[in-house]
Amino acid sequence: MKLLLPDSFPLHPDLPDEVDVVHYSGRDPLPPEHHDADAIVLWSLSSRFLGRAAQDLTAVRWVQTLSAGTDAVEAAGFRPGAVITSGNGLHDGPVAEHALGLILAAARRLDVALDAQRERRWATELTLGQPLDNSTRFTLVGGARVVIWGFGGIGQRLAGYLRAMGADVVGIAQSAGERAGFPVVTTDDLPQVLGDADVLVNILPATTATTGVIDAATLALLPRRAWLVNVGRGATVDQDALRTALWDGVIAGAALDVTTPEPLPSDDPLWEAPNLIVTPHSAGGRPLGADELVEANVAALLAGEPLRNAIAR
Repeated sequence: MKLLLPDSFPLHPDLPDEVDVVHYSGRDPLPPEHHDADAIVLWSLSSRFLGRAAQDLTAVRWVQTLSAGTDAVEAAGFRPGAVITSGNGLHDGPVAEHALGLILAAARRLDVALDAQRERRWATELTLGQPLDNSTRFTLVGGARVVIWGFGGIGQRLAGYLRAMGADVVGIAQSAGERAGFPVVTTDDLPQVLGDADVLVNILPATTATTGVIDAATLALLPRRAWLVNVGRGATVDQDALRTALWDGVIAGAALDVTTPEPLPSDDPLWEAPNLIVTPHSAGGRPLGADELVEANVAALLAGEPLRNAIAR
């Protein structure tokens, strides 16, 4: 079995001797002598490289991406018989921490403080007349109502952090019930749960069903004091609608780690929207436990058993 590993990430899985490990560079096309590879691990690669690799690897049986999202890998066009597995679970901690950081930045308006710092101005508007709760504007995580849309591993980890700080958390998923001790509803209940939300956190993947799902109508369900935090995928948000909502005060602000496209062009009008915090898709970037996942899936492939994090194709 020949397994291709990227040289852009320090992978050191403990693999059986029968596995021929070859390291490749994502800066160049795969060498012809490795087009017979049985499997490839992907990390931080361009769509051009992915498309070329999908054409070249005509015998590939397994494609492991270390990213939580698989939209780019699926779009590349790997052979239908290849199993694609995601990096689901590898990013739960880092992305949840980043989302928490964005929520705190929104509540304490660190963006305003940083702008004032660059101007060498003491931002008294952040010190005087602070509200005692979130009834007029979102300023406190304690007592806040936070809705997390996409309540998998990342959402549940974030929910735990928020609960520890005194927030009231509800999740949105495909089926209602309870997960990890938190109430979960479906999109049928959006008007009810968004109507009193202080923060809507989006952790949705990019699929045909989620494209632009956070649109003008969804944003209009939120109170004017609410913030949108997006650590999912940029394609899930209608950015024109978001820009309009920010300018018109439909919502109080937005903190985005993802956009469409990426990087967001310097002349994109979204940059000019008020009350906007943007980070450069930096919530993840560190797949923790990647070696163990690769080891487990190599063992499963050799044994003819189901692979972890396999996606339906």
